[in-house]
Amino acid sequence: MTASATGGPVSVPDLLARNVAQFGGKAAYREKEFGIWQSWTWEEAAFEIDALAAGFLTLGAEVGDHIAIAGRNRPALYWAMVAAQKVGCVPVPLYADAAAEEIAYALDHCGARFVVAGDQEQVDKIADIRDQLHVLDHVIYLDGRGLRKYDHTHMTSYDDLQKAGRESGRMGEVEERTAALTLDDTCVMLYTSGTTGRPKGVVLSNYNVIETSKNSAEFDHLQPGDEVLAYLPMAWVGDFIFSIGQAMWAGFCVNCPESAETMQTDLREIGPTYFFAPPRVFEQQLTNVMIRMEDAGRFKKWLFHHYMALARRIGPKILDGEAVSGMERVQYRLADLLVIGPLKNTLGLSRVRVGYTAGEAIGPEIFDFYRALGINLKQLYGQTEATVFITQQPDGEVRSDTVGVPSPGVELKIADNGEVFYRSPGVFVEYYKNPDSTASTKDAEGWVATGDAGFIEEGSGHLRIIDRAKDVGKMASGALFAPKYVENKLKFYPDILEAVVFGAGRDYCVAFINIDLTAVGNWAERNNIAYSSYQELSQHPRVLDAIEAHVTEVNKSVAADEMLAGCQIHRFLVLHKELDADDGEMTRTRKVRRRIVDEKYSDLIEALYGGKSEIYTETEVTYEDGRKGSINATLAIRDAEVLTVAHKVAAE
Repeated sequence: MTASATGGPVSVPDLLARNVAQFGGKAAYREKEFGIWQSWTWEEAAFEIDALAAGFLTLGAEVGDHIAIAGRNRPALYWAMVAAQKVGCVPVPLYADAAAEEIAYALDHCGARFVVAGDQEQVDKIADIRDQLHVLDHVIYLDGRGLRKYDHTHMTSYDDLQKAGRESGRMGEVEERTAALTLDDTCVMLYTSGTTGRPKGVVLSNYNVIETSKNSAEFDHLQPGDEVLAYLPMAWVGDFIFSIGQAMWAGFCVNCPESAETMQTDLREIGPTYFFAPPRVFEQQLTNVMIRMEDAGRFKKWLFHHYMALARRIGPKILDGEAVSGMERVQYRLADLLVIGPLKNTLGLSRVRVGYTAGEAIGPEIFDFYRALGINLKQLYGQTEATVFITQQPDGEVRSDTVGVPSPGVELKIADNGEVFYRSPGVFVEYYKNPDSTASTKDAEGWVATGDAGFIEEGSGHLRIIDRAKDVGKMASGALFAPKYVENKLKFYPDILEAVVFGAGRDYCVAFINIDLTAVGNWAERNNIAYSSYQELSQHPRVLDAIEAHVTEVNKSVAADEMLAGCQIHRFLVLHKELDADDGEMTRTRKVRRRIVDEKYSDLIEALYGGKSEIYTETEVTYEDGRKGSINATLAIRDAEVLTVAHKVAAE
């Protein structure tokens, strides 16, 4: 499809040209470096992108070549993606924290000829695997610190490549390639998180990105005056849509923080109006708030709890446009003056007009806390193969127990086994070099299997997700087994960071639990409990007592659900280390790789089912520099209180 067929932009470079014409002098990108915010207008950004695009031509970039981008969120790396598109190449963003072996797989799989690397760390990872990459021609680095004495035979600085592009006289060729782009051409290739195996390369077309960005931006009335903070991994589809797709469509400004360590400060300085964060970020922010309140004086504590109770009662009603009395509005304004306003400012969320969370279920208490502050936090459901959006929550229909209604242009259906299927303009083109997986995921009519089990509520039309379809099973008794349902309930507690529940085909459920070192460490400090490591703190008797109390409360909640009462946790242990992506136990988007965890800790699972009260274990770990090591520990195993209730047997 071309511009003449649609009457609109047919590529991201088309949107860039439109924005230069309409918003030329308006800020398009900001970056904080050395504590100072620097800005680029749409005109200035386009100038930088054109120079880099011409630079790619000087290196011999051909139409269809893959150009990988590795590094943290920087305007220059976003520009590299657009520059690649301008010359008919395919950008492939990679996770900045990926190990060298993961990068080697992605670069070899897509056959990348060029890599734009953010800094020395990324260059070193590529150097370590260079002999495995027979197609790689050239590495372009953004930050040259530490690279002066490196062999530059196949390596060029970003600035030097732009300079070569400006001096090449090849802008005419850049414009010819840009003009030849159509809606059917590939816009980007993004790798899945790989929860069940090797990541798959998801090919998204210009049509997928532009149509989805248009529909979702109009759904939430995004506009040129909005601000977004780009801090999530550039390789994640959400960041691509928020920071390139929607930003280009709506013309709003993309702000890049200085570092992960300064993200909270930078968030407060920018005050985004459009904000996305996974539940883990909102949970961590709330945990930090509660930790600080524990250290506050008696009067401040009373003030906080008094006005937050009032805010929980009134805030969501005001957000949803429901009727509230004049007195309640006065009370809420007073709460806003004394508690809510300062708290939102501290969190950096004072100006948020539209906020979203997705990726995992968020605890109702956490969700309601932010809504009580007057923050328009909503939930969406999506995946890479859908170009993010499958469902969204409309204003006035926001609930903690659903993920919303179908996004504009999206159709939903539920299979007989409960699996959710969708069809939309965002449906991916294919899995790169993987026709079998493409065919098993997307049928001839364009319906895509999500892999999630759920149902559509009668009346409201909202989608509710139960669990991953492959993880939903039966216990030995025939009772339904839905581990995610129980895990999410456990993670609602601030001192539980992660939980993994086992029970398929077994007589009862058991669980691994990771403590949150920040929350539990603060508790230990207030209670004069000395510890020297995560491992020691995780096995402290009082910590185990607290976790046991949480498990008991969760069991009471699970027991109240007739269908899932069999999923109560009978025994648990607290792991001696955090589950880590570097150890292969989680994906880079922080999703548990159940099969890996099951295999790696099989001795612990058997101990839980074998009636032992403790077990000694040794575990291999990977350090940040790639070196391997091992840690050992004796883990206590606890029994949990279980309610005896009748439960339904899962249907065949």
